[in-house]
Amino acid sequence: MHPVLIGIDDTDNPDTRGTGYRARCLAAELEEAGLARIRGVTRHQLLLDDRVPYTSHNSSACLGAEAGEDMAPLIAYCRDYLLRIAAEGSDVGLCVTTPALARQAGDFGTAAQTRVLERSEALDLAAQQGIHLEGLTGDHQGVIGALAAVALHAAGNDGRFLWVRNIRELADETVAVAELLENTGVEIVMQMDNSPVNDLKSTVALGHWPRPVPVDGRAALLVEDNNGADANWKVVAKEAIKAYRP
Repeated sequence: MHPVLIGIDDTDNPDTRGTGYRARCLAAELEEAGLARIRGVTRHQLLLDDRVPYTSHNSSACLGAEAGEDMAPLIAYCRDYLLRIAAEGSDVGLCVTTPALARQAGDFGTAAQTRVLERSEALDLAAQQGIHLEGLTGDHQGVIGALAAVALHAAGNDGRFLWVRNIRELADETVAVAELLENTGVEIVMQMDNSPVNDLKSTVALGHWPRPVPVDGRAALLVEDNNGADANWKVVAKEAIKAYRP
């Protein structure tokens, strides 16, 4: 199995579920089909500007996965899935590449968060780097967000995880750090100042919204002192996580 990144963007319209939801559904389908093992699904905030057409938040999504060396079946499945679920009026983009190639597009990912980009910039860069990038519906404007998503995911310090294995199922529970590291996709438990929680027996109150964020390429669950309550730690509030990683 080899690492692969799958970026998608602009699958929705105001009356449908968003791209993040579609990315999580795609992840489940790829695993069920035996085409990939999903490590995590991330959300990446792009430029909010009236000159950029978007449905609600202008965010794109990336699936981090492991798959076979031949990516053709994976690409074909992703294409068919996106064409199947694409909302009316959407401009779906799909990007499939390796982390190494995605890192070569790092400047593009950052640029997508700070200035208005043209579709041709994404397509030209992808062609130069050997990255698979295609538009599937509408005017294909989603290729910008799809390429940006894989670039930002590969950089390892942007956005937040929409999904890692087993973490959503533990919402509202109190769990030992050791159990989180062993049984979920969480790879490190840490405080907002980047200090890791090293006591594996200490417990974490996960609350309603346990969403890890990428830190140096790892899925980090952000916690704070629980001030003497039943658990030693509690997951940082949703608003604080969103402010830290939009």
